Parts: sequence; structure tokens; C-alpha cells
Amino acid sequence: MTVLKNRLGLIGAALAVGWCGLAGAQAPRIAPESVVGAPVASAPAAAPVVASEDYQLGVADKVRVIVFNEPTLSGEFVVGANGMLSFPLVGDIAATGLTSGQVARAIEAKLRDGYVLNPSVSIDVLTLRPFYILGEVNKPGEYPYSSGLTVDAAVAMAQGYTYRADKRRAIILHKGEARAAKVELTPDLRVAPGDTIRIGERHW
Repeated sequence: MTVLKNRLGLIGAALAVGWCGLAGAQAPRIAPESVVGAPVASAPAAAPVVASEDYQLGVADKVRVIVFNEPTLSGEFVVGANGMLSFPLVGDIAATGLTSGQVARAIEAKLRDGYVLNPSVSIDVLTLRPFYILGEVNKPGEYPYSSGLTVDAAVAMAQGYTYRADKRRAIILHKGEARAAKVELTPDLRVAPGDTIRIGERHW
């Protein structure tokens, strides 16, 4: 009987220790990052491309228009197929063939006409219109333009020449021009935004 009482006492003591451990344990901590509704950092704004001050805008160019102290009017816009920027309040603004500075002044003039007192507008060019490469390349099509692009680099983007390609000449049509020109291929031959490059077949 004494042995039984001793065993019951030991069991009771063990249970008491267990309950004390559970009572003293801290609830698991939740990292702030996992809390629902915690703020998430927004993506950084796109950086403007390197475009000269006399660069003339064209269809499919993407720009950022900033109206000083007017965040609801500021934003990113693409030059449409009609050559216009569709801008809040004032409607379509001609852009094709004009520099970003000229378009900014045109927007200021429109806003000054009863919308914004002494508006100040700046425009950054974010992406330039694509170029096209056709003919004897392995993957002809449309590709994004980057500043300083050469024909050699354009061919590389199109996964190189086919075995039939004429690697000495190309036919290039500049955006806005009616006639294409046949040119000799050199390592430093530049591509312009909107160009169409055609690589011909060599004559055996």
C-alpha cells in the first residue's frame, strides 16, 4: 500500500511540473513581415533612357510626364498610333516628330488655358519605339531598341544570320522615310528607333 502511495505521489508531481511548464511557455512570436496588411514597398519608378535633347518622339515611345505640384496629372503615357499623347483634362497632344521639350511646352500651354495656374511640365523618355529585323536571320521580328544599338547587335538579338544570309549588306528603312536604302554592313553601323532592317540572301 505504501509503494502504491509513493507511485501516485511521483505521478502527481510530474503532472504538476508539466502544467507549470505549459503555463510559463511564451506564445510563438510572429515576424512583422508575415502580418497580414503590413505595408509592402512599391516598385521603383522606371529610369529614363538616354535620349538626346533633339530626339524626336514617335509612335510607341513611352514617356513620363511630370506636372509640378499636380500628381493627379502626372503619369506615364505612350505615343499612340495617331501620333498623339492622350493627356488628362486637355485631350490629345501632338507628339510625333517633336522633342520632349516641345511637347512639354505644348502641354503647359493647354493647362494654362483655364486648368492650372503657371504650370511647369517636364518629360522623360522611358522606352524608345522598337525596331524590326526581317529576312535571313534565325528569329525575325520586333525587338526593343536600346541606345547605341548596332546592326551587328540587332542580328545577335535575332539569334544570328541564317546560312543563306548576305553578311555584307542590308536594306534599312528609317521610320518616316518613304524609301529604303541598301547599306554596307560595318561593325559600327547604328540602328535608329523604329528602323526596319532586312537581311537579304547572298548570291552564290
